[in-house]
Amino acid sequence: MTDISEIRAEVCLPSTALTADIGFFTKTLRMRIESIYPADDPTVAVFSGHGLRVRLDQNKIGGTGHLRILTDDAGFTNSRQLTAPGGTTVEIDALNPPLHMPITDHAFVVRRLADQTPWVIGRAGMHYRDLIPSRLGGSIIASHIRIPDGGPVPDMVHYHKVGFQLIYCYRGWVDVLYEDQGGPIRLDAGDCFIQPPEIRHRVLEASSGIEVIEIGVPAEHVTEIEHEMTLPTPDLRPDREWQGQKFVHNIGADAAWHPFRLQGFIARDTTINDATKSVAGVQVVRRGAGNPQWAKHDADIHFTFVMEGAMTLEGEGKDPKSLAMGDAFVIPPGMATRYSDPTDDLELLEVTLAGTFQTTLA
Repeated sequence: MTDISEIRAEVCLPSTALTADIGFFTKTLRMRIESIYPADDPTVAVFSGHGLRVRLDQNKIGGTGHLRILTDDAGFTNSRQLTAPGGTTVEIDALNPPLHMPITDHAFVVRRLADQTPWVIGRAGMHYRDLIPSRLGGSIIASHIRIPDGGPVPDMVHYHKVGFQLIYCYRGWVDVLYEDQGGPIRLDAGDCFIQPPEIRHRVLEASSGIEVIEIGVPAEHVTEIEHEMTLPTPDLRPDREWQGQKFVHNIGADAAWHPFRLQGFIARDTTINDATKSVAGVQVVRRGAGNPQWAKHDADIHFTFVMEGAMTLEGEGKDPKSLAMGDAFVIPPGMATRYSDPTDDLELLEVTLAGTFQTTLA
């Protein structure tokens, strides 16, 4: 017989003003928020209280009520879709559904800061700028995030249901607490975190003008609020793994520089390839000796953010793209490109999935 504590039910309601509804449900109705997503532009929020869970969906149009019952008991009912006598529809769904990883829709993408893409206010008041509008078919989200005012961040202990997540500090600093990693950890400009899937954490405080680059796989993933755990946790477990990945705090100032996979450049590795068992790789790239050459790669996803300086991105069958600080691009596998005319102060953040892949001269 199924333990009733392993079953959850949600009432789903439409919302035309999710931001205002969050305040109403948490303050007026005294319910607590359980989850909210997507982080960069929330459209769904889930609340609980009074023996009820309510899911508000900004994309849902009004009509009859809809109830979802979540259980991993395959014998809970013979049907996955039911209709109550009063007209309420009932959907039976998995309590712990597997993470869905969409197939990558490969594309050549260039996103320029000068195009004045709007900043969107997301979770915890943070401002988001989308660096890959197409999300490559839902396989990845890359966000340029800033917190305009320094000081304490109104964050809660939470975790993300993701396959991979990178936080790279671009400007300023931020203090974060992580499960089983000791006390607060300061992430300075040039440093990065790998947040393994479902590691509990909380952002504490940030400097004025803090900016980070955040990569998440897949693009749409749920952020769950953790109400039971208090951080910091009592144990320090630096070798712990979450779904096969280790937490990484890579300090840029301590890194050694080596020849990059592309001639004319040098790079420092962030150890993320090893920590994720080659799920992803992250390198910081600078101008080196020699002339840039045409090359191809076979990585499924190849994303780059221009942190400093300038360059021209040449691609077969494409017009040359002049890139500057704040710009980003994606190169699909098998496409020949060249990073030409790099300035001496050029600095790139390269993120690839998988971490290990082949590069060949074109």
